[in-house]
Amino acid sequence: MVMPMASAGEDTEARRPLLTRKRDDDVDLGDGDASFAGAVFNLSTTIVGAGIMALPATMNVLGLVPGLTLVVLAAVLTDSSIELLMRFSNAVGAASYGEAMGDAFGALGRGFLQLCVVVNNVGVMVVYMIIIGDVLSGTSPSSSGVHHHGVFEGWFGHNRWNGRFAILAITTLGVFTPLTCFKRVDSLKYTSAVSVALAVVFVVITAGIAVIKLTRGQIPMPKLFPDVHDWESIFRIFTAAPVLVTAYICHYNVHPIHNELKDPAQIKPIVRASLVLCSVVYVTTSFFGFMLFGEDTLDDVLANFDSDLGIPYGSVFNDAVRVSYALHLMLVFPIVFHALRLNMDGLLFPSARPLACDNRRFAALTASLLAVIFLAANFIPNIWLAFQFTGATAAVSIAYIFPAAMVLRDRHGIAKKRDKLLAVFMIVIAAVSNGVAVYSDACSL
Repeated sequence: MVMPMASAGEDTEARRPLLTRKRDDDVDLGDGDASFAGAVFNLSTTIVGAGIMALPATMNVLGLVPGLTLVVLAAVLTDSSIELLMRFSNAVGAASYGEAMGDAFGALGRGFLQLCVVVNNVGVMVVYMIIIGDVLSGTSPSSSGVHHHGVFEGWFGHNRWNGRFAILAITTLGVFTPLTCFKRVDSLKYTSAVSVALAVVFVVITAGIAVIKLTRGQIPMPKLFPDVHDWESIFRIFTAAPVLVTAYICHYNVHPIHNELKDPAQIKPIVRASLVLCSVVYVTTSFFGFMLFGEDTLDDVLANFDSDLGIPYGSVFNDAVRVSYALHLMLVFPIVFHALRLNMDGLLFPSARPLACDNRRFAALTASLLAVIFLAANFIPNIWLAFQFTGATAAVSIAYIFPAAMVLRDRHGIAKKRDKLLAVFMIVIAAVSNGVAVYSDACSL
């Protein structure tokens, strides 16, 4: 039997029990004063992380025409999933993704969702630290048998202070620790703006180098469509799916950003503005990155900037690209860490008072998570394959499976036929992406 729709006030009151632990302290954290621009920068920074580096290699697999088309379609699908997420979840006042989804899936479902966020974000941030270490201090010889010099090693030679452990320790203490001590997402809007600007610098330099080489006739005609001639080549096309499906994941930060807005109704245009901005960055990087390196494009295009570019001052451009992107990742780290800490707190202390109101718990959780990520980045440097397993499964669960399952569950009876069809489509896409990613990684082992 369909229950009558409640009024706005009644609906708010009906949902209030879920939020009591976040409102039982008279502590003013400045909620409700975040600006539109700050929210766009924070959400855009959440999206544009290390995944951008795999997009040119995706063009190498798919070809430019289908590759760029799918990059845009992935943004459209992400917009739809976030719209469903905000419409069907308890968005009002929710401090984290897991808390907002709690009334739809109960304590067990909320805990599993929070675990997915923790697994995904820890993996992402460990990879960020590994890339920073590789760029600034050089790659570990044990990873591939070949040592690639880092920027500092090239400038100053090998010293103790610019070794991997020292660089990551300085970065953790000097950059990550102060930035992760902010209790509100909006406090990171300026660093997020700088982070987006650094990503644009990377794109501009890459595009500039490609245009220079194009005018000199040094770039051959790029591959427009994939090479399909046997079953192996067909399967290889599907290996690009996880990169595209997870390219725009930012769902775990949508609710905290929404909760701090002056006008919560702005969240929809904020999401769309962020997706448009990131789509422009992704399309430009994919196009010019693949144009620049062609068939030699590596899985991580940043690694291509360790060779002769064939233009004047090529080494200067190489260093500029690598340093700008290392700085970009340093500023992405705290925005991803914010969601990790909130969801870890909800997983470990589901009945405790708000984390922002307990300084001792906040400090202990921050220090513990930073220590785990730091140690993992130093002592498990070759974890790309491992986190492809966890990232592919956890990330698509966050972005597609949980929002779609919430629509199909439809506890409030508001889902339309279109919503349910879209939800089924998302689950199918996520399942295929997971299966391909896990199978591909298993074959690589």
